[in-house]
Amino acid sequence: MLKIKQELLAGLAASLEQLAPGAGDKAAFESPKVAAHGDFAVTAAMQLAKPLKANPRQVADQLKAALLALPVYQQWVADIEIAGPGFINIRLKPEAKQQIVREVLAEGARFGCQPSNGRRLMVEFVSANPTGPLHVGHGRQAALGDAICNLYETQGWNVYREFYYNDAGVQIGTLATSTQLRIQGFKPGDEQWPEAAYNGDYIQDIANDYLARKTVHSDDREFSASGDPDALDDIRLFAVAYLRHEQDLDLKAFSVKFDNYYLESSLYTSGKVDATVQKLREAGKTYEQDGALWLKTTDYGDDKDRVMRKGDGSYTYFVPDVAYHITKWERGFDKVINIQGTDHHGTIARVRAGLQAAGVGIPQGYPDYVLHTMVRVVRNGEEVKISKRAGSYVTLRDLIEWTSKDAVRFFLLSRKPDTEYTFDVDLAVQKNNDNPVYYVQYAHARICSVLASWGGDVNTLGQVDLSALDTPAAQALMLQLAKFPGMLSAAATDFAPHDVTFYLRELAAAYHSYYDAERILVDDEAVKQARLALVAATAQVLHNGLAVLGVSAPQKM
Repeated sequence: MLKIKQELLAGLAASLEQLAPGAGDKAAFESPKVAAHGDFAVTAAMQLAKPLKANPRQVADQLKAALLALPVYQQWVADIEIAGPGFINIRLKPEAKQQIVREVLAEGARFGCQPSNGRRLMVEFVSANPTGPLHVGHGRQAALGDAICNLYETQGWNVYREFYYNDAGVQIGTLATSTQLRIQGFKPGDEQWPEAAYNGDYIQDIANDYLARKTVHSDDREFSASGDPDALDDIRLFAVAYLRHEQDLDLKAFSVKFDNYYLESSLYTSGKVDATVQKLREAGKTYEQDGALWLKTTDYGDDKDRVMRKGDGSYTYFVPDVAYHITKWERGFDKVINIQGTDHHGTIARVRAGLQAAGVGIPQGYPDYVLHTMVRVVRNGEEVKISKRAGSYVTLRDLIEWTSKDAVRFFLLSRKPDTEYTFDVDLAVQKNNDNPVYYVQYAHARICSVLASWGGDVNTLGQVDLSALDTPAAQALMLQLAKFPGMLSAAATDFAPHDVTFYLRELAAAYHSYYDAERILVDDEAVKQARLALVAATAQVLHNGLAVLGVSAPQKM
């Protein structure tokens, strides 16, 4: 059906070009707001009415006649109707819709995917400072980043996942002193305990392992504790390695992997920060004032100029960000997406300004940003704000242990990133249709059960006669299947994995309606084979969509 749609679209473009030279680029199919009106809607007649100085319905009549004269429309279109001020509604023949079943079964896990476009994309996400366990907000970011990576992979991009973390600075210093105080026997509430210190039980765990002289391993480092309570630098290195290991466990539980961990400290030790500042000075985009070095970010749309280097000689936090993004460009990533919390909104203008001012060829608007809000967690009807382990927030691992990896991923992806979201733990563990991930997974498992009861070879279904799939329920399900590739493309462009969750719920609903309307394992062999092919294709698309979200497609539930 997708090939048929492209052929019909090409015919529309050619007909528009005949009516008005240059109008071929207006060729587009929309989905009618009311399904009963047809399968495709065309609004081009209303757009051309003014330049052609004609009544929209007259233009629609001309376009309808031109389309009906085309062999491809004669082969696949059952009817063309004109409605309202000039809408053109196209109704396909059943055999046109049936082709989608063959396409899905032939392409399998690749259905919806585009060929390689040869371009490289980096997505930077999570990037949590190694000062504590990953919280639910990090979980939302992990789900978003991984799903956006998966979406772009379906569109032919070579995707690279990167985790950037601050392994220096004030927060790491606080982590080290907090751990040292625990080593020395102090705890939250004691007179010696600083207000800014980290209070979670995990700090005591780090202290205990440090005193036991343990060795910790993480994806990017390894460190053995000396056990010396006075060696603050050793304590800092051990604590960072310990928490990197803990974060690795969190990410493993969430099935998220990274291609690279990039250290902020390396930007300083490699001289990249100093080199970036030098580029900006040589470009004439800086000035000295009040003992500080400023960047002329107002030249690039910022509301005020920004301090780069403070009076004490230290750089403000956006300077290494600029240096870091220059390295992304130099590493060959012509498209970069950063997944961050909404509290980073203020950094966007100044980072982009710094990249433009550096004059290294980076295009405007680089990088792209996806900003997300935090997540409220409700359990037993009450908001949960703290975790005993973390001390001040609910951890990602808490949420996974209370529910499941699949539920956490699906739920955290079910709303636009910048909208507030409340994670209902009680809903996430329910096994009924109110639970969206259960509803979708159950549709897949239900189909697998039907196919298992049949007991035949699914690979033979791609060549069966599909003419029996001419009922309204079957055609509605086939049209839903046909929307999948276009939905993936749009979701990638809009950084919108929530569109995948909406689509899967709609597809599951279409399948459940079909299952209730028509028995599949009937005595008539031809009808049974056609219906089995349809549901097998539906299972494949459910599987493909869930894979984009990083959610499993169980065969039994």
